Amino acid sequence: MRLDILTLFPGIFSGPLDETILRRAIDAGLVEVELHDLREWATDRHRTVDDYPFGGGPGMVMKPEPIFAAVEAIQPLAEPEATVVLMTPQGRRLDHALAAELAAHPRLLIVCGRYEGVDERVREHLVDIEVSVADVVVSGGELPALLVVDALVRQVPGVLGGEESLAEESFEGGLLEYPQYTRPAEFRGWTPPDVLLSGHHGEIAKWRRRQRLARTRARRPDLLDTADLSDEDRAWLDANPEPTID
Repeated sequence: MRLDILTLFPGIFSGPLDETILRRAIDAGLVEVELHDLREWATDRHRTVDDYPFGGGPGMVMKPEPIFAAVEAIQPLAEPEATVVLMTPQGRRLDHALAAELAAHPRLLIVCGRYEGVDERVREHLVDIEVSVADVVVSGGELPALLVVDALVRQVPGVLGGEESLAEESFEGGLLEYPQYTRPAEFRGWTPPDVLLSGHHGEIAKWRRRQRLARTRARRPDLLDTADLSDEDRAWLDANPEPTID
């Protein structure tokens, strides 16, 4: 997978891309990330990329010319042509399904908005997908873009080192993850559930599945409407209208 990121502030990405899973994915050649400074495509000596909005109003709007020029220059740098993603509060809300959808593209070009947003002609004629990470306005698209990059890179085969890690994470199958414990077995008088120390893999799997169901209903009941539930799952939920989270 190749990720081209178009931004006014490339430095924001240097720290996160140099650490942990993202760094390992890049070093292993599983993901390629290229940063592009939008001001390189400004045409005046002040490297102007924004202007006042037509019709008046507060703030500035990102001009279409530098963005179009940048995208048209970046697209030929690799194959295949990139799907263009715009980070905007008006976009589709990022969730597990969208992360998996984006990860299926071999190449993405992520445009980070700033100021009051981009000229509408960018949305209409250049962008393929608009993405939002939360119902909140932040200073620019860089931090949201990092969240998108982290979420979708985890979907790339080989990045996590084992498909089981991805399959059991929160939101996989539409459910939250089950509780996790590690050593010591006793800490300040608190101990994990006995079933986790039993060595009985079938009972452990059953306990974990029911914990996922219970946690999802208690904390995110809206997810159950679209979760991938078996007949056994539904029967257990019906028989336990208010299941206790251990």
